[in-house]
Amino acid sequence: MIPASFDYVRPSTVDEAVQALASAGEDAKVIAGGQSLLPVLRMRLAAPTTLVDLGRVAELRGVREDGDDLVIGAMTTHYDVQRDALVAAHAELLKSATDTVADPQIRHRGTLGGAIAHADPAGDLLAPVLALEASLVVAGPSGRRTVPAAEFFQDLFTTALAPDELLVEVRVPKHTGWRAHYEKFNRVAQAWSMVAVAVTVRTEAGVIEEARVALTNMGSTPVRASGVEAALVGVQASADSIAAAASHAAEGTNPPVDSNADVEYRRHLAQVLTGRAIAAAAGA
Repeated sequence: MIPASFDYVRPSTVDEAVQALASAGEDAKVIAGGQSLLPVLRMRLAAPTTLVDLGRVAELRGVREDGDDLVIGAMTTHYDVQRDALVAAHAELLKSATDTVADPQIRHRGTLGGAIAHADPAGDLLAPVLALEASLVVAGPSGRRTVPAAEFFQDLFTTALAPDELLVEVRVPKHTGWRAHYEKFNRVAQAWSMVAVAVTVRTEAGVIEEARVALTNMGSTPVRASGVEAALVGVQASADSIAAAASHAAEGTNPPVDSNADVEYRRHLAQVLTGRAIAAAAGA
């Protein structure tokens, strides 16, 4: 299908982008890499009156250090996240998850900020951002504000962004020395996750000192697996302890039901994948 007609604005700064959104009203949409929005427009599942293209806003690209945080611009592509030395050193979980996103063509066009703002519960980058306890920096007419990832994702395709705001930065606390793994289950290559698990752990002498675990597609938003985390801290990374911790993976979740899987199958997958991901991250 052909998208409905719309006005097109291509700002070169964040301030210009915010002004364009404020002027266009609630029916405006932001386009980043376009890998999620364009198919929606073509199917006329969305019909914005104005499209604000961030492609020329150079300040939204790149990765830098700021004290104990990594700061990743919202328009940084998946390809650049994959290959960035700072991400590899201080946020291994984010690299691990980004490696699973779609195919090379999509990773060259799609952006970290676009994936996060789209808030698809089956998307592969929401759970890692939640597990890493990242903060999202949002710009609007009143200036900038910072929203913790735990508060940013509110419901299916719904975030804390107001219609006249845009995501500008992802601030990730450095997890230097932490090991991580993203375990994903899908039916065919490049498909959305039926269920996936994001795990990052800090170990000393084989004992798990800290753990962060989050689940993909086990609810309308990414889910932090607090029961698993609590069961992991202070234990030796053995097969038995990992299996015991993974048994808590589905607690408090509300998995969707679709043509791929029912609730019980997704809960089973969550436990199995959590065990695999912990073992891989902990080197067990």
